[in-house]
Amino acid sequence: MTDDFHADVLDQFHAVRDGLAAAEAAAGRPAGAVSLVAVSKTHPAPRIRPLLEAGHRLFGENRVQEALAKWPALRSAFPDLELHLIGPLQSNKVKEAMALFDVIETLDRPKLAQALTAEGERCGRRPRCFIQVNTGAEPQKAGVLPDAADAFIEDCRRRWRLSIEGLMCIPPHDEDPTPHFARLAEMAGRHGLPMLSMGMSDDYPQAVAAGATHVRVGTAIFGHRGI
Repeated sequence: MTDDFHADVLDQFHAVRDGLAAAEAAAGRPAGAVSLVAVSKTHPAPRIRPLLEAGHRLFGENRVQEALAKWPALRSAFPDLELHLIGPLQSNKVKEAMALFDVIETLDRPKLAQALTAEGERCGRRPRCFIQVNTGAEPQKAGVLPDAADAFIEDCRRRWRLSIEGLMCIPPHDEDPTPHFARLAEMAGRHGLPMLSMGMSDDYPQAVAAGATHVRVGTAIFGHRGI
């Protein structure tokens, strides 16, 4: 692999890190308050490895099968990495997802909650989860609808005994994301949830200002999709 191939990813990564630090400062938040989830979906292992070698350890993937093809070997080399599933999860993929991912950010329906609980009981551990909220109520997008989110959060905690760490959203691409981030933050606060996964390459500064604890950045680091 050429040095230029490594350098472009690292240069873009450091630019995002600098941008994130500036957003934290502008929002009056402490340096390092926001975790950067490097979204490596559709990019091959050789394009990811420079970030791992530079010390970054937090990554996001959209699809279970794609992640299974590249992350077991990377985890063998870098066992302290943390991998988040940030794409929709089918119930029949729960066993594979729980074996590979450290955090599932896209819990959004009772059937999936039941499957996660059942697999957790089978393997003897509780999955770490974020609940995805469809803040824009977009019919084509995954996520529990805002009007149903309060009850679903409580069911996940009490009925299915899941470890709910926070909330996640993807605002409509053609709207100002700030009201969506504010709505998610208010909902998380109401339920005492400490984590907020919101903000991507184009809008993470607004997400940081609204209280994000995790931003999911892919294109700004890796370039356009690789496969």
